[in-house]
Amino acid sequence: MLDSSLIEALRPLGLNLSLLSQLDRELEPDTELWRLAEVQRERLGLIGATGRCEARALPALREALLADGEALAVGDWLLARRNAQGECWVQQRLTPLSQIARRDPEGRRQPLVSNVDLALLVMGLDHDFNPARLDRYLVLCHAAGVPALLLLSKADLCPDVDGRVATLRAHLAQSPAAVLDIVAVDGTAAAATRARLAPWLGTGQTLVLLGSSGAGKSTLSNALCEATLQDTGSVRADDSRGRHTTTARSLHRLPGGACIIDTPGLRGLQLDASSAEVGAAFDDVTRLAGACRYRNCSHGGEPGCAVRAQLHPARLKSYQKLQREAAREQMTQQDRRERLALWKARGREAAASLKAKRGE
Repeated sequence: MLDSSLIEALRPLGLNLSLLSQLDRELEPDTELWRLAEVQRERLGLIGATGRCEARALPALREALLADGEALAVGDWLLARRNAQGECWVQQRLTPLSQIARRDPEGRRQPLVSNVDLALLVMGLDHDFNPARLDRYLVLCHAAGVPALLLLSKADLCPDVDGRVATLRAHLAQSPAAVLDIVAVDGTAAAATRARLAPWLGTGQTLVLLGSSGAGKSTLSNALCEATLQDTGSVRADDSRGRHTTTARSLHRLPGGACIIDTPGLRGLQLDASSAEVGAAFDDVTRLAGACRYRNCSHGGEPGCAVRAQLHPARLKSYQKLQREAAREQMTQQDRRERLALWKARGREAAASLKAKRGE
């Protein structure tokens, strides 16, 4: 196990004492515990009690993670050792206490960040404002067991901040615990931003910034770190879409003792969540469904639907869309073939019916 002085030195980097149970013996004299701060192909940027260093993962570790459908992610805690040439090699990853992940275009699980205590969901008060996208991020966080705080950025550019906040509160009215709070900030006013977020920036906390490109994540990261760590770029005037000024996930220490992970914009966010996890994230639908007239109510056109009567229409639409996505992801290859055959058969029937009407 680590000695107490080393533990205290690592606590500001977000070390949770629960992780120490994975260290079942004394560390080797030349083995150190590091936190993964950045991943650039095979190069790993580590941060620890003695500062920062670069490392690579042993092939055996990479192969073991690949076999389990896993990969290293920023925020991981790692055991590494230096060889005779002074090169640092990562030998082991401690199992994360939490991990936010998505599915890549091929359907494979892609971890985004590990061991985070709070997700800061950043949404711009311009054309980036999208409650349906917020629902998707909330499912992402809920599936990982990570609480979320909604940050509405670019408050200086919005003439009706209170109205936007009211819209979101109405959208989530039946699920008051969906987010810890809704906070509007102007990232260019760094001191005011830090003051607004101070309650969530305690020593040892790890936060991650999530949002679309151009939402203002890098501006917020610079404001919280009190330094220009990330370049910030302009957005298109017509739709507020931004360039990827942040090209890789990276972990930074904040002056107050917390850590923050900045991430590139997630333009495509395919959820790594089951139908049950989507249902759990939409606790308002689950709760209201108990009052529906029919037990198997789909909350579509059935009479006596309590969900449709009380839930915000946009919120219900998000739920139904995400449930369809989750159901598709859970389908087996056989299920997919059967569904494809069914649609082809229906297409042939429709074509035959049309020909019959034409008298062909």
